[in-house]
Amino acid sequence: MRSTAQPVEDNKVKLSIELDEAELDESLDLAYRRLGQEVRVPGFRPGKVPRRLLEARMGAGAVRQEVVRETLPDYYARAVRENEVDAIAAPEIEITAGEESGPLTFEAVVEVRPKVAIPGYQGLQVTAPGLNVTEEDMTAHIDRLREQSGELVEVSRPARDGDHLTIDVKGHRHDQVLEGLTANDYLYEVGSASLMPGLDEQIRGAKPGDIFRFNSMPGKDEEEATFQVLVKAVKEKVLPEVTDEWAAEASEFNTVEELMADTRKRLEAVKRFQAQLGMREQAVQALAQLVAEDPPESLVEAALEHRAHELTHHIESQGASMDEYLEAVGQDRDAVLSELRTTAEESVKVDLALRSLAEAEGIEVDEADLDTELTKMAERLRQPKDQLRRRLEGTDEMYELRSALRRAKAMAWLVDHVELVDEEGQTIDRSEFSPAEAPAAEGPAAGGTNEAAVSDGTAAEAAVSEGTAHLDEDLAAGPPGDVSTGDVPPGHADQTRAATVESPA
Repeated sequence: MRSTAQPVEDNKVKLSIELDEAELDESLDLAYRRLGQEVRVPGFRPGKVPRRLLEARMGAGAVRQEVVRETLPDYYARAVRENEVDAIAAPEIEITAGEESGPLTFEAVVEVRPKVAIPGYQGLQVTAPGLNVTEEDMTAHIDRLREQSGELVEVSRPARDGDHLTIDVKGHRHDQVLEGLTANDYLYEVGSASLMPGLDEQIRGAKPGDIFRFNSMPGKDEEEATFQVLVKAVKEKVLPEVTDEWAAEASEFNTVEELMADTRKRLEAVKRFQAQLGMREQAVQALAQLVAEDPPESLVEAALEHRAHELTHHIESQGASMDEYLEAVGQDRDAVLSELRTTAEESVKVDLALRSLAEAEGIEVDEADLDTELTKMAERLRQPKDQLRRRLEGTDEMYELRSALRRAKAMAWLVDHVELVDEEGQTIDRSEFSPAEAPAAEGPAAGGTNEAAVSDGTAAEAAVSEGTAHLDEDLAAGPPGDVSTGDVPPGHADQTRAATVESPA
């Protein structure tokens, strides 16, 4: 097979492919052997029917045309790889000669990923947040830990937000008791808005013995119901004093001083990690804003489809439906899709900008980079690394992996080279924001919150994780041929087979 590529208008490339008749005959022989197993001819056992007899019965021209159409996607994919064409959409294929006899030639016109300009990328500036842990930060964290040890104590004053009321509640509609909204000795936190609408407004300021009767709509589309609430007790949560004895009971530390020191260390790690994420986000947004070109619609549609799929999967994993989600967020489908399209367009611009940055700075992925990432993937997928490499080698998935690694290295370069300034615009020392040792896993000292469970990963590691997350899922689910990639790499088989094929007049 011989192939050439040349640019054409509208950000497309035309591939010209030619196959010798002998090469096509190999595919024809396979087709006739398959037909010999399937076609029943009196006097011949399956698989023993001569080719000339099959040609007479099936029509040699018809078989050849079918073989041509079946094999074109594979030859096109080979040409894409050989010419390093970064195709992002299905090609339009036209057979120019050889559909009935002789050498086969065809042309494929396909849209390619554009190379965008990023003028001024070397002078980008990012505002870094402050890293100081304030007394308010410390107090809020310690108070959350105290909450876990708090006790409910009955009080005689009127109820206020944060109090817990013991109530009997009875809901009914047209003399029918609503079982799901009727309970005795129910402990309700004032201000939580966790039952029916309007309850908090009724019981603020209530005292034991008060009875309230009001109407409310339990659900958005439900008929109004009547509720009766009896307040039986008002309880205030009393938090323990911050003493060494409390610290020893509530944490792994013996003194308040030790607990405070550990808390400050954890909060500093959290702020540093959050700052790294924030600066990375600012950097890529600033880079994407340098792109003046509109992103290709084919890439935006692919990104939109991926995001819509991810949203649907997430909603279903929570045991909810799309209609329930739309009701919860107060939006219709068109509004949600509009938001997803906006983020899809932004992500495509970021992707294109990072590719251009990698090109401009000569950033490449070497075997060491690839080997490191394959080791991580093999561990996540729980399969031998060599087996994983063999499975990926020469496939679109290996291209996608290399592409994700290259973009990750470009992002790391970007974060390392942007100018960091404070809120007054003064340049600040980058070393203050270098990754720190990650805090230990959550324990009693952290108060059961997740805010200190952070990673010390770099921007590059985070980007690779994002870029290969769905690749991990696809590889775990099936062979490479079943993988649907988000980057539309060369030789994208499902788009190839959806191509428009035209024969010569």
